[in-house]
Amino acid sequence: EVGEMRIGCPGFRPCLVVLQVKLNRCDSNLYISMKLKAAAEPITIGILAVNEDSAVHGLIVQLPLDSIHRINIQRVTQCIAPEKDVDGLNSVNAGKLARGDLTGCFIPCTPSGCMELIAQTGVNIAGKNAVVIGRSKIVGAPMHDLLLWNHATVTTCHTMTPDLPAQVSRADILVACAGKAELVKGEWLKKGAVVIDCGINHIPDRSRPSGARVVGDVDFPSALTRAAFITPVPGGVGPMTVAMLMENTVKSAKKFLKAFQPGKWPIVYTKINRQHPQPSDGEISQSCAVKPISSLSSEVGLLSSEVEAYGKSRGKVQLDVLKRTEALPNGKYVVVTGITPTLMGEGKTTTALGLAQALGAHLNMNAFACLRQPTHCNTVNVTGGGYSQIIPMEEDRLNLLVASEIMAVLSLSSSLEDLQQRLSKIIVAQPQSREPVTVKDLGVAGMLNMILKDAIKPCLMQTVEGTPVFLHTNPLCDIAHGNSSILSDKIALKLVGPDGFVVTEAGWGADIGLEKFFNIKCRSSGLQPDVVVMVVTVRGLKMHGRVPSVSIFTVWDNLQLLEVGCSHLRKQIENSRAYGLPVVLAVNTFSSDTGAELDMVCQQARLAGALDAVCCTHWSDGGAGAVALGMAVQSAAETPHSFNFLYSLEIPVQEKITVIAQKMYGAKDVVLSTKAMEKVTLFTGQGLGNLPVCIAKTPLSLSQDPEVMGIPRDFILSVEDILANAGAGFLCPLVHSVSLMCVFDTFLG
Repeated sequence: EVGEMRIGCPGFRPCLVVLQVKLNRCDSNLYISMKLKAAAEPITIGILAVNEDSAVHGLIVQLPLDSIHRINIQRVTQCIAPEKDVDGLNSVNAGKLARGDLTGCFIPCTPSGCMELIAQTGVNIAGKNAVVIGRSKIVGAPMHDLLLWNHATVTTCHTMTPDLPAQVSRADILVACAGKAELVKGEWLKKGAVVIDCGINHIPDRSRPSGARVVGDVDFPSALTRAAFITPVPGGVGPMTVAMLMENTVKSAKKFLKAFQPGKWPIVYTKINRQHPQPSDGEISQSCAVKPISSLSSEVGLLSSEVEAYGKSRGKVQLDVLKRTEALPNGKYVVVTGITPTLMGEGKTTTALGLAQALGAHLNMNAFACLRQPTHCNTVNVTGGGYSQIIPMEEDRLNLLVASEIMAVLSLSSSLEDLQQRLSKIIVAQPQSREPVTVKDLGVAGMLNMILKDAIKPCLMQTVEGTPVFLHTNPLCDIAHGNSSILSDKIALKLVGPDGFVVTEAGWGADIGLEKFFNIKCRSSGLQPDVVVMVVTVRGLKMHGRVPSVSIFTVWDNLQLLEVGCSHLRKQIENSRAYGLPVVLAVNTFSSDTGAELDMVCQQARLAGALDAVCCTHWSDGGAGAVALGMAVQSAAETPHSFNFLYSLEIPVQEKITVIAQKMYGAKDVVLSTKAMEKVTLFTGQGLGNLPVCIAKTPLSLSQDPEVMGIPRDFILSVEDILANAGAGFLCPLVHSVSLMCVFDTFLG
């Protein structure tokens, strides 16, 4: 049978773990006492670890538990996962046996072995009188159930049963499992009875080297004269019990293999019940069933010890998972960006979630979404919408101050150690004639690290279709890079496996958020994306095609207006392709869009170099509305590509700013104020000149003027000042008129 199993899965072999507890040492007993006071028996920790080990198919706990402390055996057996409970002691398996579901459970090994021994006698159990002496949960009670469901008339005897010899004398089949040496005498037996002796008892015997010998519950010599069949002790039921244990383990392994798909999560997605007309986002969120976080985390390969539940629907993931999965290959890495956003939004987050749902629930790929976590200061929902949103909506908020460098540090850190090093480098004061004063100089880096020890753990939630999502950190996209955390991406990439997909989002348009994603985040993480998804709406392009003298409301349906706006689309596709990656266009469609408009946008995108262009309806249809996008992304991820950064860190600071301004924004030139030039000299002298730059400018235009849409021409980018975010690891040039607390960041996400 093992050979047959290896045909589909080479190297596979059934695995059984026997957990034995031996705790009579004084030091162990003291340890156990402390654990019991904390209401956590250490044996359950070992059981839970085996439960979650996919390489183990069977688990038994050696009973009785060898400890001077009383341990609740029922609690221990209840910890064993029913699908690995090859001893059949868990209440799930016992309950199924009690109600006659013999094929849907594991039958305890000793009773199962007894039934096999009876079958080998050739005696038909149906209609026979059967007596079971003993009612233990391990042998007596399940033996009664097995005989009963095989149509015997069963009597169970125990210490309170009167006239035991009379009960035994009526038995066609006797199973003795009382644990009392030679309790049953031969003269009690019915002539021709089948006797199964499960007893293992030690009695004194000076003739033996050990001073004792093993006997059963039945007096074997006298029983031989009356029984038609009788099992010896030792050598009868014991070996058969072991055989049944092996059979149950193989049965468990077969069941595992039947459902096993190499590299695929055993995840159950939620089918959405779409309503017409479509309810509000809040109503959809409230109507959707939410999987318990324990179920979701188990489905995606997280161990219970790696997830701290925060209520029923979200959990914090321990960073130890990266150590456990260090040797595993990463999955495919997809970043979602967009055109320069308009006040109505383009739907990048909704598209990212719809894509993740399509890849997972509809294309059967392991798929994770990694997004920035919204804050309580957000006035609108920025975790998707319609049937592509994160649920529960009311539990996705973050309490930290997002405008601080600390948020950027948290987002770019790869470990607790890295976090502390970055916190230490934060500049808190910059005297003109001295070196900067840092957090390390103040001696508070360790304290800050302790404060953030929970904040550094990604938050696990889910979409309306049950697709896993990491929400983690929310750095602004002006004075910071505007992307979710490196840690959430790294953990997700390990969990999805080499054939899976991680979908993340870059804030604002490709000129700003995507540029910072590549040149700042990817430099820090060492990760290389595989595909860029560009999100666009017809109405957004029309706004980019408008001229100042004409109201947008009077020309809303004009194809000529859309064609003008497509020049902006072509520029952003050019920006996205500058990093050597394939670009797929996702048109987030609305009911007001016409076929001619959608065709024009897709055609213009392909002419601009997009590998593919597809229309999506994920807002109204969930993942089903983004299946075409998912297939396009799958295909794009397989195309040969070579990722590259926009600029080298070795070039001067001013040149870095110029490269970004000219290549991404289309600026004619860059002018630095006297103050900004002084900062360049200062920071270069302090050894910060080799850091990437994070330009803070308006997100509403390629230029520094938020009123100018489309493709601005011949403009000069004016840099007024430069900040040093040494902890985050970048310099921040401030463009003329930019606000450090940009209100549009919380509005546009």
